[in-house]
Amino acid sequence: MRIVITGGAGFLGSHLSELFLARGHEVVAVDNLVTGSETNLAPFRSNPKFLFQNSNVNSPFEVAGAVDRVMHFASPASPVDYLNLKIPTLKVGSLGTLHALGLAKAKKARFLLASTSEVYGDPLVHPQPESYWGNVNPIGPRSVYDEAKRFAEALTMAYHREHGMQTRIVRIFNTYGPRMRTNDGRAVCTFIPQALKGADITVAGDGMQTRSFCYVSDLIEGISRLLESDEVLPVNIGNPDEVTVLEIAREIIALTGSTSKIVFIPRPQDDPGRRRPDITKAKAILKWEAKVPRSEGLRRTIDYFRSQ
Repeated sequence: MRIVITGGAGFLGSHLSELFLARGHEVVAVDNLVTGSETNLAPFRSNPKFLFQNSNVNSPFEVAGAVDRVMHFASPASPVDYLNLKIPTLKVGSLGTLHALGLAKAKKARFLLASTSEVYGDPLVHPQPESYWGNVNPIGPRSVYDEAKRFAEALTMAYHREHGMQTRIVRIFNTYGPRMRTNDGRAVCTFIPQALKGADITVAGDGMQTRSFCYVSDLIEGISRLLESDEVLPVNIGNPDEVTVLEIAREIIALTGSTSKIVFIPRPQDDPGRRRPDITKAKAILKWEAKVPRSEGLRRTIDYFRSQ
């Protein structure tokens, strides 16, 4: 197949590119490098089946030649990025999704939208099944990301219903692994560099808020299965192994052998109190569940940050 991945130079986009190239497919990575990096493409940039196209999907864009799949992963995805890039984040969820869907429609390609657990907001239902409509503050600081993804889901379903397009929607829960940026702002990639430097580990609030961390190789396997499934409605992909942010900080200190101390900083507005996917649907339809234990995933991620 020939697969277009918007945001292809990002954390998840580059891992997807690598996976599909390894399986013998052609990949066109479309990215404007605002939060992505060409460094992420280095392991496979010389592969003759790989093409990088520097385009901003918030404007109409074209990809020459036949296309079988379009995967829309372009978007700032960490609080640091989307709070600094408020309007571009809203644009990539709306205009970017519109243009990516337009490309898929013109090429008669299957379309997959990268959505997020953030569509559930600060959830009142736990764990979160796909049937839960969420608890989102539509005018809060995080809404630029939450509402962009919620709109993107609505637009994707509209194209499916109006044009009969083959569309898929993945709701991605917290993911970690190599190629995350040290200034990303998310817990794992904040704590590891702090621990390696012996600096204070900055935990938001009292650290009792929970997250469910999925190692990146598990996540992209789940996404690849969803892409080739017949499921049109959203599917959660994530690891239901729920842990407090404070526990993660302590685990990273132990695994790095760091002398870092934990300090507490103010918690951001609308920061979810609990986050855990209900993956009943992924297990039943995709025969998927996470395999990499958190201790092993953290070791691999620590090794990556050490190498950087």
